[in-house]
Amino acid sequence: MDELRQLPHSAEAEQAVIGSILLHGESISQALDILRTDDFYTEACRDMFSVMLSMFNAGSPIDPVTLLDELGKAGLAKTNSREFLSRLLTNTPTWKNIVQYANIVRDKAKLRGIAEAAADIAAAIAEGTATADEALDFAERRIYSLRTGRGSGGLTPVADIISDFYETLRDLAANGGAVSGLPTGLAMLDNTIMGLNKSDLILLASRPGVGKTSLALNMALAVAKKDPTKVIAYFTLEMSKEQIVARMLSGEAFIDSKKMRTGQLNPDDWRKLAQAVATISHTGIRVDDNSMLTVSEMNAQCRRIDNLGLIVIDYLQLMNSPNAENRLQAVSEMSRMMKIMARELAVPVLCLCQLSRASATRENKRPVLSDLRESGSLEQDADIVLGIYREDYYKSDTEDPNAAELIVLKNRHGETANIKLRWVPEFTTYTEQDDRYE
Repeated sequence: MDELRQLPHSAEAEQAVIGSILLHGESISQALDILRTDDFYTEACRDMFSVMLSMFNAGSPIDPVTLLDELGKAGLAKTNSREFLSRLLTNTPTWKNIVQYANIVRDKAKLRGIAEAAADIAAAIAEGTATADEALDFAERRIYSLRTGRGSGGLTPVADIISDFYETLRDLAANGGAVSGLPTGLAMLDNTIMGLNKSDLILLASRPGVGKTSLALNMALAVAKKDPTKVIAYFTLEMSKEQIVARMLSGEAFIDSKKMRTGQLNPDDWRKLAQAVATISHTGIRVDDNSMLTVSEMNAQCRRIDNLGLIVIDYLQLMNSPNAENRLQAVSEMSRMMKIMARELAVPVLCLCQLSRASATRENKRPVLSDLRESGSLEQDADIVLGIYREDYYKSDTEDPNAAELIVLKNRHGETANIKLRWVPEFTTYTEQDDRYE
């Protein structure tokens, strides 16, 4: 008990935050930009801030009289609550310094979090059941959660959740009701899945050679060009970094990919290439072509990236899970770990995967969910599943050889759909069907 009392905290700063809100109720909005209920160490201040937050969410005025009444309704009033409130009003110098008071409270909360994380890490090592890599992964997760301020789990007061939801809703309203996620570069797809959303696991599936890498690169570039400050982590287990960059430049500059491979460029091609190089160089795309990477290693790399926007993994069937006894277990493990990574890092994870040969044996060869190889866990963990279909892949004499369909097979955010695309083979890229290029 003595050790708990020595954990870092500032009773004066906590009381000053509560006192500031009592002096000027509207100042709670400034505190909410910095603090959450659990940042308060003393029980009295934590209870009062929790009730104040509920009042703020309900649009109720906050002052000493209304707070005392709400404390009573919540069963949190103490015999000395009235005197405590009076003392806070007397001892708070000015509400105008609430941001400084809140920063002190938040800093002490972080120090407590570090101390608790260190104790948990030491306890995990002392148990002796984890390997060094597992212990390191656990330690990195705990430190990452502290650095990002998202916590490492536990029950969250619903008032805090509502406050975060209001903030998201206000951002959407300010953007004129735009899609909530990152842009894919395909307007119809964005309208269907609401963009690439935080914490979502998105699977992009097709038969080999249909162009899933090209479509993934399209999406990565759309995100990168929309906001160059966001980092896109692109893990390629099949192609080299140079091949990935060559594909991006071909699609961005609209230069025939064969010319890119041979270097037979005319002066106009060089001009377009220079513009594409300038555009892509100023984005936050980072590429790793280590073919032996595991999901855990990808996660560890991404935790160290500031302003991470999107993770792309190309592709699932080339990954390994060292602890799995068979392929089915390996896919289940990797699927679950990718979903955990998306939630922990609060970014969308776009994972490419191959469809089984089953689609080729049916009369209607459009992909369905069961075509996902080792599909059980993939279907369950994925928030969105996209399947690419091109008729010319199966029929060489089709009337429109470059017509393609992007089929939304699963959509946790809404309806499924069939989106018409066009494959542009000379640029190894996809466009929406109505797009035309000179």
